[in-house]
Amino acid sequence: MAYRRTPAVQARLDAQAGLIVHAATKVLSRGGYAALSMAAVAAEAGVATGTVYKNFDSKADLVSAVFRKVVGGEVAAVAEVGARGTAVERVTAAVETFAGRALKNPKLAYVLLAEPVDAVVDSERLSFRHAFAEAFESAVADGVSQGELPPQDPRISAAALVGAIGEVLVGPLADAPHGESVVPELIAFAIRALGVRADPGADGARLESGVADADT
Repeated sequence: MAYRRTPAVQARLDAQAGLIVHAATKVLSRGGYAALSMAAVAAEAGVATGTVYKNFDSKADLVSAVFRKVVGGEVAAVAEVGARGTAVERVTAAVETFAGRALKNPKLAYVLLAEPVDAVVDSERLSFRHAFAEAFESAVADGVSQGELPPQDPRISAAALVGAIGEVLVGPLADAPHGESVVPELIAFAIRALGVRADPGADGARLESGVADADT
């Protein structure tokens, strides 16, 4: 008969794994992927190196768990703010949240966005890029259907936005993490890229679709 863990034992193991993931996140935040080792994580967590290996088979396995926890929270935050308002408001909030939160922890964000990693970790990164894109895709699709945005393929536009934002953040995150103009510039770029332009008659305070009058 196979051994079955009791709820108490499983809860203890889950708590131990969570402690190790938290410690790994702190190590990544300080030194990036290159600085992370099972021994360094064990020291940060206050456990034996063998305990880390009991929970995670390899460095890649551990970093994948960090990706799922940290990026999962980031995706949820972007999806939440991008679910309300007009298309422009939703995209603005999503970009502001995505980029703003990344800039608050630049070293960790660089690991999550761009630092060279193992192939298995890179696959996690790709899946989360798709998840980020879905948050933008919903806003763009609703904007097109309601006439707020000009006709376009929401999936392509969303993927392009996430790719562009990630690419721009690689520079600021690696070289100048405190550039105050980064987020506003990214928001302005995103809005322009979706075909929205400032109304010169309203001192830029109102945004209107870039669709030509002849098309409406």
